[in-house]
Amino acid sequence: MKTIVLALTAALALACGSASAQKKYDPGASDTTIRIGQTMPYSGAASIYGEVGKTQAAYFRMVNDQGGVNGRKIEFVSLDDGYSPPKTVEGVRKLVEQEEVLLLYGMFGTATNSAIHRYVNAKKIPHLLLLTGASKWNDPVKNPWSMSFYPDYPSEAKVYARQILGSTPNAKIAVLYQNDDYGRDYLKGFKEGLGAKAAAMIVAEASYELTDPTVDSQIVQLRGSGADVLVSFSTAKAAIQTLRKVHDTGWKPTHYLAQGAALIGAVFNPAGPEKATGVISTAYSKDPNDKQWENDAAFQDWLAFMKKYRPEADLRLGSHVYAYSSARLMVDILRASGDTLTRENVLKQAASIKAVQLPMFLPGVVVSSAPDDYRLIKSLQPVVFDGTRWNKLGSFVSID
Repeated sequence: MKTIVLALTAALALACGSASAQKKYDPGASDTTIRIGQTMPYSGAASIYGEVGKTQAAYFRMVNDQGGVNGRKIEFVSLDDGYSPPKTVEGVRKLVEQEEVLLLYGMFGTATNSAIHRYVNAKKIPHLLLLTGASKWNDPVKNPWSMSFYPDYPSEAKVYARQILGSTPNAKIAVLYQNDDYGRDYLKGFKEGLGAKAAAMIVAEASYELTDPTVDSQIVQLRGSGADVLVSFSTAKAAIQTLRKVHDTGWKPTHYLAQGAALIGAVFNPAGPEKATGVISTAYSKDPNDKQWENDAAFQDWLAFMKKYRPEADLRLGSHVYAYSSARLMVDILRASGDTLTRENVLKQAASIKAVQLPMFLPGVVVSSAPDDYRLIKSLQPVVFDGTRWNKLGSFVSID
């Protein structure tokens, strides 16, 4: 009997030791918690995008209330960087070296992420699901630890170029762009999309700095070119000003607007929806202002989440849908990582997503990734704003 007891004790000890050995943690992870971090513009010129961070934090609170991820609670540390690259560097160093986060998640802005991507790649810190579509985030060879959630800017710009070539091949195009990596990436992709016709079709270009008080002078300059198509690669503040100035000067170009600024709640409503009527953009997710989704089960789930966890939020802002979808995918990645919560394994799971249909994405739009292709969203729906809602403009366009 003693022999049997000893054998059982040894077997149990071996089993416990084996189970313990199967758990692997890097800084930021434990049996009870997973610590992730980000910086976000809660202040400054891009503060409207701070709503994304607030809704992401709310989503993680909901997940924790439901028991967490594989029994672990998410500790989410979100710092204000004011959309200032030096502040981003300071905040990220604090997150990595003092807060010891497992990974960086969902950070906003091309310039801000660019300021820290060499640092995080050198440190081998997962830098995931970024709110920027710069082409540099799809570079698994040079920057294997950085991955965007947002559609690729050059690919989106090529959709607009294709639309113009198909509908108005003799268009005279004026381009407004933000003078940083964000705007220049769009401009490069747009010219590539127009191909040999770019030099003849683009009759004027004007750039602006994020710190410029207005873009009024740029709009006057572009209007004077005689262009009948305006393409705006701008962020929210400049987009509002553009819509107002174009309307007030009586200019009536066909207006294409980058989807990051084509927001009914955050841009069109403040500018005046009538000033945005006819604007063309692209979409991949359900717009909370679109009545067609009122009885959609996924929309109802999103609405219930918002009312419970962000009751103070403006439900018209599409950024809440983006944040909800992005946070859901981050949780999926963490869940797939199981008990191997190492930075290497989290990156491996992020780079092997297989055709996931996120609930608030348009039907038919899935996210997928591969070790040699970090682009998650590979199709977009061209849309046109009718003064109230978005309407489809043709069929989905592949951005492969």
